[in-house]
Amino acid sequence: MPELSNPFSLVGKTILVTGASSGIGKAIAIECAKMGGELIITGRNKERLQETFLALQGTHHTQIAADLSNEADLEALIDTLPPLDGCVNNAGISRPMLTQFIEKKDMLEVFEINAFAPFSLVQKLVQNKQLKKKSSIVFTSSMLGVLCSAPGSSLYSASKGAVNGYLKGLALDLANRGIRVNSVNPGVINTNLFSEGSITQEQLDEQMQRYPLKRFGKPEEVAYAVIYLLSDASEWVTGSNLVIDGGFTLL
Repeated sequence: MPELSNPFSLVGKTILVTGASSGIGKAIAIECAKMGGELIITGRNKERLQETFLALQGTHHTQIAADLSNEADLEALIDTLPPLDGCVNNAGISRPMLTQFIEKKDMLEVFEINAFAPFSLVQKLVQNKQLKKKSSIVFTSSMLGVLCSAPGSSLYSASKGAVNGYLKGLALDLANRGIRVNSVNPGVINTNLFSEGSITQEQLDEQMQRYPLKRFGKPEEVAYAVIYLLSDASEWVTGSNLVIDGGFTLL
């Protein structure tokens, strides 16, 4: 029987995944490893990063605990990285807060983690020529700030809007090197954020009904989209936003 072709395979590709210690980032790392990728995962929480590392299928993976908003940690990470075929910028925080209560320190923290840190990471990778020709950069963005917003989400939306503007320009800057830049833009994804008790089950059920498919997304469903953007199947895709929102933004 002839070997089946798989354009979504990540075999032979070395991929950096930030924010891999939990949620969507953890799912991205696990699913990329299943597709044959050689993973370098990073995150701020050493214990949870270790859990992700132990869940990776295959061998030759690496874990590096780092806070990418810390310049020393960022430089140390850059110094240890091999040439990359893919970089998934997933680290981020949400800070639900009505606009009138936002303080300057909140703005700086959200933008530092959601925007400035990944911008600096990518800039250093480009400057050091650590991204191979035909490599792929993927940002985990959001439907918020790109397609819509929500009460209490002005700051988070602003940070994701900044990511969207950055990736569009970056895609043009790197096109002559064959490097592609895209984002995945999820709606609400069922992660451990819901177990922290800040949102009641009634509120979750009500919000779920606003989605045409009547459920929230799963972390692995975002991961599958990231795999597409990292793989050779998307070689002619750059500067794009892949919306994964259960139809929410149709309404």
